[in-house]
Amino acid sequence: MDWQSKVAELVHQHPNVQHNLPRREMIAQSVARKEALVAANGALAMWTPPESTGRSPKDTYIVRRAKSEETIDWDSPNNIPMAPDTFDMVMADALSLLAGRETLYATDRVLVADTSYAMPVKTLTDWALSALFTDSMFRPVPPDIERSILAEQGFTLIAIPYHKLDREKYEGRLRKFPDGRTSNMAVTMDFDRRLGVVFGSAYGGSVKKLMFTVMNYVLPGVGILPLHCSANEGPGGDTALLLGLSGTGKTTLSADPRRALLGDDEHGWSDNGIANFENGCYAKLINLRQEKEPEIWNAVLHEAHYLEHGAIVENAMMYPDGRFDLDDDRLTPNSRASYPLRFLSNIKEPPTGSHPKTILFLTADANGVIPPIAKLTPEQAMLWFLMGYTSKLAGTETGITDPVSTFSRFFGEPFMPRSPDVYASMLGQRMRGHGTEVYLVNTGWSGGPFGVGARMDIDITRTLVHAALSGQLRDLEYDEDQLFHILVPRTCPGVDPRILYPRNTWEDKEACDRRARKLAGDFCSHFDRTYGNKGIDHTVSSQCPGK
Repeated sequence: MDWQSKVAELVHQHPNVQHNLPRREMIAQSVARKEALVAANGALAMWTPPESTGRSPKDTYIVRRAKSEETIDWDSPNNIPMAPDTFDMVMADALSLLAGRETLYATDRVLVADTSYAMPVKTLTDWALSALFTDSMFRPVPPDIERSILAEQGFTLIAIPYHKLDREKYEGRLRKFPDGRTSNMAVTMDFDRRLGVVFGSAYGGSVKKLMFTVMNYVLPGVGILPLHCSANEGPGGDTALLLGLSGTGKTTLSADPRRALLGDDEHGWSDNGIANFENGCYAKLINLRQEKEPEIWNAVLHEAHYLEHGAIVENAMMYPDGRFDLDDDRLTPNSRASYPLRFLSNIKEPPTGSHPKTILFLTADANGVIPPIAKLTPEQAMLWFLMGYTSKLAGTETGITDPVSTFSRFFGEPFMPRSPDVYASMLGQRMRGHGTEVYLVNTGWSGGPFGVGARMDIDITRTLVHAALSGQLRDLEYDEDQLFHILVPRTCPGVDPRILYPRNTWEDKEACDRRARKLAGDFCSHFDRTYGNKGIDHTVSSQCPGK
């Protein structure tokens, strides 16, 4: 079935398709249609059904076709195959629903600020707020888009956030819940036909991460490394990357008044340097404090007429007078805000930069045994990139209520569909070729594990990050942690040296040692299970904690 033609036919024949509305009109229609309420400060407040307060990995599919199946790592539990005929059913149902809607919204945007490889994206939806989300998160089409190597590989995205699939119709084709019900949600992508569908998920991250996954599949095929990272630029033009899963602090730490922000989540590393994929930010709001995160606070909570504001606040508690309570997590601990980069005070425009001088790997260690900062040799960096250790934080995914230790290669495994050696080898080549320094930063717990210790103070983390990016850590004395094979600085300007060694912060030193050995054992088990037969170079595998 030629679904691209079917989409074009629907757009042509439908009596009321709103094409590329001005942003003010998207906002006005979102409010008029009661898709969102206007908060006291002018932001747009919206709430999703309980099953849509985070990503739903088990409802996320990749269509398995002969043309591309050998390029996808089907051993990964995150790459769930969908049969082509099931995808045809989903597309047919999606277009049938859209055909019956009174108003449709179409937006034409691109991903990637570097026009040489920008990817055109057309979104079709029945929800004005979804169109506004793409306006915030995807980039305007540049006038010279024809020079892009991906200009002819545009992607079409169908977003139907509040419709559900017929459970009976899809029996045996979609995943089952423990109680025996068939899921009525599908977030699926067809790389070969350049199509994606968000069916039944109202979480804005479903749209965002579907397109990120698409880019992570497409770009390595043209020699460009995609990374789940934030990026910023210092006064001297030095670029830094911060890699980490959701909740580890990419958005918070990259919003630094001393450095111009390129972007907070998704970037490409090409022969030209670094380029942001996106036009906006998608920040977590739970426990947001103006004094701790002023850039995000001002972007979301500054007062303005709603037509000039347009930040979308998802699933935050709001009182009848229109004030937000960002400490109340009864709806979800994963409340979010999407807003254009221009809402921030210090951004790089266009959001492109040189080859990175420094890379930071962020981890939120719930065990409390990883140092707050450590330097990594190239071999150690490759190992930690492959492992992608962190603790999954509450609310980031449906069903996660407490932090869970996890390994997510490249700090973004759910969005990296190709074989791991593809991304790892590309990073290694670029890191060595450009002399990039790499540091591991723990934004998690200190003084004990989750429930005993305390979360690392953001001000301390900012001081450590600044020291790394400004070169203050370059010539210090380091001790190698013999268990985790990382280099721990003995001192850091502006930081109590006692906290640089986790054992110092624990009252029960033996408990700390036990916890560290257990985590190292988890590393070994995961590495052997995942990479034992992958032919990983010994100089890299020998850096695995516990080995």
